[in-house]
Amino acid sequence: MAISPSQSPDEHSWSVQDSERLYQIQGWGEPYFGINAAGHVQVAPTGEAEHGVDLFELVEKLKNQGIQLPCLLRFPDILSDRLKRLNECFAQAIARYGYEGEYQGVYPIKCNQHRPVVEALLEAGQPYRFGLEVGSKPELMIAIAMLEPTSDHQPLLICNGYKDRDYIETALLATQLGHRALIVIEQPEELDLTLSASQALEIRPALGIRAKLASQGIGRWGSSSGDRAKFGLTVPQILQIVQTLRDKNSLDCLQLLHYHIGSQLSSIGVIKAAIREASQIYAELVLLGANVKYLDVGGGLAVDYSGSKNNVPASKNYNMQNYANDIVATVKDSCDEKQVPAPTLVSESGRAIASHQSILIFDILSSSDITPTLPPEPSHREHLVIRNLRETYDFITLENYQETYHDAMQFKEEAISLFSLGYLTLGDRGTAEQLYWCCCEKIFQIMQTAVSIPTDLQDLWQNMATIYYGNLSIFQSIPDSWAINQLFPIMPIHRLDKRPNRRGIIADLTCDSDGRFNQFIDIKTKHKNLLELHPLNDKPYYIGLFLMGAYQDIMGNFHNLFGRTNAVQVRLTEKGHSIDSMTQGSTVENILETVQYKHQELLEKIKTQVDSAANRQKINIEQAQYLIDRYENNLKGYTYLN
Repeated sequence: MAISPSQSPDEHSWSVQDSERLYQIQGWGEPYFGINAAGHVQVAPTGEAEHGVDLFELVEKLKNQGIQLPCLLRFPDILSDRLKRLNECFAQAIARYGYEGEYQGVYPIKCNQHRPVVEALLEAGQPYRFGLEVGSKPELMIAIAMLEPTSDHQPLLICNGYKDRDYIETALLATQLGHRALIVIEQPEELDLTLSASQALEIRPALGIRAKLASQGIGRWGSSSGDRAKFGLTVPQILQIVQTLRDKNSLDCLQLLHYHIGSQLSSIGVIKAAIREASQIYAELVLLGANVKYLDVGGGLAVDYSGSKNNVPASKNYNMQNYANDIVATVKDSCDEKQVPAPTLVSESGRAIASHQSILIFDILSSSDITPTLPPEPSHREHLVIRNLRETYDFITLENYQETYHDAMQFKEEAISLFSLGYLTLGDRGTAEQLYWCCCEKIFQIMQTAVSIPTDLQDLWQNMATIYYGNLSIFQSIPDSWAINQLFPIMPIHRLDKRPNRRGIIADLTCDSDGRFNQFIDIKTKHKNLLELHPLNDKPYYIGLFLMGAYQDIMGNFHNLFGRTNAVQVRLTEKGHSIDSMTQGSTVENILETVQYKHQELLEKIKTQVDSAANRQKINIEQAQYLIDRYENNLKGYTYLN
């Protein structure tokens, strides 16, 4: 007999270790995330299990304080630990290989420009002189204000991106405040613009150049390098810049070589090929007389979203120490070979630093699945196509379920065709479709006991799945999920000591078919189409979205006018943890103002309509006042559901 998922005989034998394996939490979450004995996700912000925060208890506490879901949880201690680990990896590599230079990293602020994130990062980066990389004028304004250089603390300020004269002059003037601002030339015309501004301000510039490497990146961002890359200079253009600077007695201004071959580089081989090429360019520039002190390897240090530790887009086949070792060793070899000084190594590892510190928690509002009931036998003679569907249902077995599925599909299509031609009534069509879904349900139960599922039944597996409706907007909170099909870890944050005996997808609140999660991480394959979840009961069911601190927090849009979520910053304390700060999410009023609807104007229009309806006796005084109060309260309320 087929066993229903909700009646699994070993349901109560499930353990938290089973959940750890199912959701692969030790793969993508180590050392920050685990499951405690209560079956709740536990966060260890410093990577030490004994200093943990129970996510479920934290969410319940926040709700009791009136903080609504969805809510973004930020853990600055994780951010600090990520930055510390990156610096320690480079320190170990430098010591291991006897490298004569040093490492001084920067955070590419585009990953997440939110002030609490930047402040926490700069605070944690103080011991390492950790700086910022910017790519626009607004980002430059943030960096100049937030970086506070002193005589013994000079973090780098790397100025990338397209530049106009305002951008360049601001960067030059920042050097007068003590900032170590390096203007990176990415287009040939930027050199003349920079030298002209420098001469007008009488400020000698510190310049960098971005090389367009032949070494090709991989994955979605592989086009960041190569001949058709958006940014960067070819070797002939670099040589021309060197000559121009020499002619203007300014070759000493060229202090940095930068390259970037893409984000989320899953293969260490690609990273090694790029650093080999770049280190040779660096050495040759030094031999040409350039005053290059820094080699900026850009971004690319990947995050293992799936926990598979493989060369696939959602993972990587190396760790942070491998990354640092290969960069340090390769640059040392090139410098030794060419007999040039070792540069200060710079990386822009935003994703690897920022991803782990943010978790979005949302609640499930409801669920729906297909649970058809078999139509009773009629007193009259049914149409042949309906009788065929009844017989198909009766004869479904483990041995023939694939064949009978095709039969059921054929008979359903015949019924729809007959209805369109006028040979079946609407009631007949309803009976036929009900019988078809009964066949699918019976086959679905058998499939769950099968060793493998035939390819042509994969759609049925998807169609019979439960849909869980989540209180979030994918377009606002995790845009890369729908825009580029990036995978993120998704799992319940509680009930993990119980078997999740449903398989489903998660739909968001938007009126858009793309607003759903239907691809999930899987250690055995690149991804799976259904997620194991628990049946809903009379208590809240909370889902966590993990590793979303880079890009997602800043790139969201207001589809259907769902706004920013509430955000809470959680810090460890001697007694446990505390809510460091809370940022209120968008109200309806906030969002409407972004599309040019003013609170007072809308309210006046509603009052005018209410007065008109009252004059026509369509609404009484109590209803009118209640409508106005309700409308105004909605304007002041959260854009998500209560």
